[in-house]
Amino acid sequence: MPKKAYLKKVMVIGSGPIIIGQAAEFDYAGSQACRALKEEGLEVVLVNSNPATIMTDTHIADRVYIEPLTVDFLEEIVSKERPEGLLATLGGQAGLNLAVQLAEKGILEKYGVELLGTSLTAIKKAEDRELFKETMQKLGEPVPESTIVEDVAAAVRFAETIGYPIIVRPAYTMGGTGGGIAENEEELIEIVIKGLKYSMIGQVLIERSVAGWKEIEYEVMRDGNDNCITICNMENVDPVGVHTGDSIVVAPTQTLTDREAQMLRTASLRIIRELGIEGGCNAQYALDPNSESYYVIEVNPRVSRSSALASKATGYPIAKVSAKIAIGYTLDEITNAVTQKTKACFEPAIDYCVVKFPRWPFDKFIYADHTLGTQMKATGEVMSIDRCFEGALLKAVRSLEIGVHRLHMDSMAEWDDERVKKNLHRINDQRLFVIAEALRRGISSVEEIYTITKIDKWFLCKIKNIADMENRLTNEELTPRLMRVAKEMGLADVSIAELTGKTMDEIRTQRKAMHILPCYKMVDTCAAEFEAATPYYYSTFQGQENEAVPSSRRKVIVLGSGPIRIGQGVEFDYCSVHSVWALREMGIEAIIINNNPETVSTDFDISDRLYFEPLTAEDVLNIIDQEKPEGVIVQFGGQTAINLAAALQKAGVKIFGTSVDDIDRAEDRERFDDVLTQAQIPRPKGLSVTNVEDAFRGAAEIGYPVMVRPSYVLGGRAMEIVYNEEELRDYMSRAVKVTPDHPVLVDRYMEGTEVEVDGIADGTDVVIPGIMEHVERAGVHSGDSIAVYPPQTLSAKVIYTIIDYTKRLALNLHVKGLLNIQYVVVNDEVYVIEVNPRSSRTVPFLSKITDIKMVNVATRVALGETLKEQGFKSGLVTPRPYVAVKAPVFSFSKMQDVDISLGPEMKSTGEVMGIDYHYARALYKAITGMGMNVPTQGKILFTVADKDKEEMKQLAKAFSELGFQLVATEGTAKTIRSLGIDADIVGKVHERSTDIIQMIKSGQIHMVINTLTQGKHSAKDGFKIRRATVEHGIACLTSLDTAWEVLRVLSFMRERRLVYVLALQDYVGGGDGLA
Repeated sequence: MPKKAYLKKVMVIGSGPIIIGQAAEFDYAGSQACRALKEEGLEVVLVNSNPATIMTDTHIADRVYIEPLTVDFLEEIVSKERPEGLLATLGGQAGLNLAVQLAEKGILEKYGVELLGTSLTAIKKAEDRELFKETMQKLGEPVPESTIVEDVAAAVRFAETIGYPIIVRPAYTMGGTGGGIAENEEELIEIVIKGLKYSMIGQVLIERSVAGWKEIEYEVMRDGNDNCITICNMENVDPVGVHTGDSIVVAPTQTLTDREAQMLRTASLRIIRELGIEGGCNAQYALDPNSESYYVIEVNPRVSRSSALASKATGYPIAKVSAKIAIGYTLDEITNAVTQKTKACFEPAIDYCVVKFPRWPFDKFIYADHTLGTQMKATGEVMSIDRCFEGALLKAVRSLEIGVHRLHMDSMAEWDDERVKKNLHRINDQRLFVIAEALRRGISSVEEIYTITKIDKWFLCKIKNIADMENRLTNEELTPRLMRVAKEMGLADVSIAELTGKTMDEIRTQRKAMHILPCYKMVDTCAAEFEAATPYYYSTFQGQENEAVPSSRRKVIVLGSGPIRIGQGVEFDYCSVHSVWALREMGIEAIIINNNPETVSTDFDISDRLYFEPLTAEDVLNIIDQEKPEGVIVQFGGQTAINLAAALQKAGVKIFGTSVDDIDRAEDRERFDDVLTQAQIPRPKGLSVTNVEDAFRGAAEIGYPVMVRPSYVLGGRAMEIVYNEEELRDYMSRAVKVTPDHPVLVDRYMEGTEVEVDGIADGTDVVIPGIMEHVERAGVHSGDSIAVYPPQTLSAKVIYTIIDYTKRLALNLHVKGLLNIQYVVVNDEVYVIEVNPRSSRTVPFLSKITDIKMVNVATRVALGETLKEQGFKSGLVTPRPYVAVKAPVFSFSKMQDVDISLGPEMKSTGEVMGIDYHYARALYKAITGMGMNVPTQGKILFTVADKDKEEMKQLAKAFSELGFQLVATEGTAKTIRSLGIDADIVGKVHERSTDIIQMIKSGQIHMVINTLTQGKHSAKDGFKIRRATVEHGIACLTSLDTAWEVLRVLSFMRERRLVYVLALQDYVGGGDGLA
């Protein structure tokens, strides 16, 4: 049946900020769905709190609401917009849970809104652990023995009957939040308490563990007419026990017999029919490697993280088809967008191998627990395609950007054989590298490794093939024959160079002389049965025919930003996509290279051509040889693309925009000092040191506290503020190795207001779309602080100075395109902290609220248009009358052992935005969107460092005036009492009497204000307090600046109506009269 005729307006719920377990896949799925609905002539209303993504752009939906994802705000939007339908299966777990709540509270019924796609009963059957179990038993599908508990005692009783280990899974959550594997009673109690807290309905499933079995996933699709197809099956290289999001995944499955594959396919279709799901759905199984028995682990009644992978791996746009099914179409009525001839009821066929590899944040969180289990820890992922598993795996490894280009980590070279063997037992982010090391040394056989790791022997043999090939390259002469087989297996030029003791350039020249070149194959959903209309390609050395035939049009390559990680998030993907759109608008063929399967940039119809390849010099140069573009744009792909600029220029490739030399002038310490001297702009005193002695001497000369960091970083990695020599010594020994090649920068730390500016320059004019002021003072990384546009406290003189300095810097650095500058303002004096001659993470936020298409303008400038031609004049664009607040979102509940206190090193994984005509309400929206549970009454715990006690007095007084009870540790309590305010004393962690941790656990404390004592290690108590607040979902503020703003929100909450919404289109469209 065609689309439902009564639908005129449809509301789509997005997935909110990017967190571990719910990343950009849902931005990609949501954007694709909104575009699909708009092409059907429907009016689309979108609600999402995340400003960093394509999805919240004003042209993706007719009405975009960047508002907190809570029931109150959604009800307000529904009552205002009155949509006929609501689509909730594309917003990840967040969207799904909200739809369930809106339905249960009778809000959908009240306004006559129909839940489109999968029905409420189907969602409940899949998500409610008890109903799911009943449905499976009715079908005769096997599920692990399990029980549902709502308290701890019941969990312990069940465990005693079936024995440990036991898996705990909370209902209505994703990414394994609050779950885990318990080996004994003590662990079980701890996990269940946490799980009950994270589940929306206080319900936890505990089941027998089948760790060590194979984990298999099926991506399935069903329409309202009961037509079902499977799109893709996938196999986890890691056995059950490691969360799918943290596992290396290969598609299609490699180690199943035909019988097993058919058996699971049949089961998937039966289950999706019984549940009555309409749209995309994902089923996970555990399969016993020694028999054909299997268990159904879980079913997601929505587009899932794996759906993005399945879409990119097969070329079948799952989200788009799901959206069309939701409005009434059937599979045989929807055209396959890739072939544009076949219909969507055609099952995709794959004639290649796809590997997904997770990207973990352990480089940021050095002290975090690296163990992988049922709770997801990866922030992003890469995908690679080749004709063989070895090639795809090696491509994936070099796409990760963790300083590795084959299955080898330099640090392992020093390990003795015993240590390598011991590490085979550890399930962590390095396991695959350890296996390769053991096979290279020949100290363990495939059999032995299988017994320890339960990774299928087929995968282990493939890793052994790679190890054997590496040994051949080390020991034999490099003949054309050996070169060919090494390249066919997928080893990079740089790896062959390392193994044969040559340089990468020598190998590249030698390989080209031997005529060993990659050829490019197409992803077309149907294994070349039909011609594809939207080309995307992958390279292989196993093949004769080149399927990527270059066009003769004017063309430009845009480099993407690779996997999502802390410090380089989806913002840079946003910039890449907008750059591609700008090129296409100009009539230039846009080619994008990227390896991230989760994002919009790798969607099949965004660019003219997509190359799904690693972002390394070799892979990019091969594509350039093939396409011969006019040049490459590097300023939108974050540090990933900038880091390739020099190698590309050396190979004779034209770099559009700011020149490589000028990029270096901004990033190299000494050259940047010269720039500042020429432009007469002050900066905090500092110097660059190449050995430890110089560091101590320099720091003493500048005066403590100092900020120390390695040069050339993104996201403030290994950056710290140290207050004395002892701390500096600790930093030098632990965080960095100083060498003449890798100097360390030592700067005077200035405590002041941090201000951030994004500008666009063309060599004569500099346009500044907006200035953002940070709530937290300098010293908190800009990605982790709350930013406000327009600035609320800066004087006219300071703003003038900032505009003037920005112009001088942009012109001095000959910037052609975007630049981002961070300033610190101390007593009305402005100092420069750093300049990045590229797009920054605030570009999407600023573009949306000022309605200036910054990336579009910058792309045109890079290609030679001037700002005047585009209708801009130099200087700051007049600030708008509303206020927008960008607040960071953290994923601390997923990472144990990580300190949540904020500092110069970035820790947030995503962001939300609050926008309003009142600053306090915009702030309230941002804080609500962050998910901070701000109490309106109750007890607040104060425990602050001596340096903050003076400032805290006023704060404590203000909170007590709002009617909060105050509790504090001894020293802090004394300070509060000196004002004549009552404060209860609580003991520190080791003074057991009235223990803080116990009070937090038992819910007696409702908010914590805790600032760091100097010295990382004296903060053990503080660390325990801060972690306890995370585990128990209590707001913990580690900066007094944030606390003041929360106070402002609390006083506002007493007086004003909080829930007021307006679409972004109304704000930027100049509906200022409405204010």
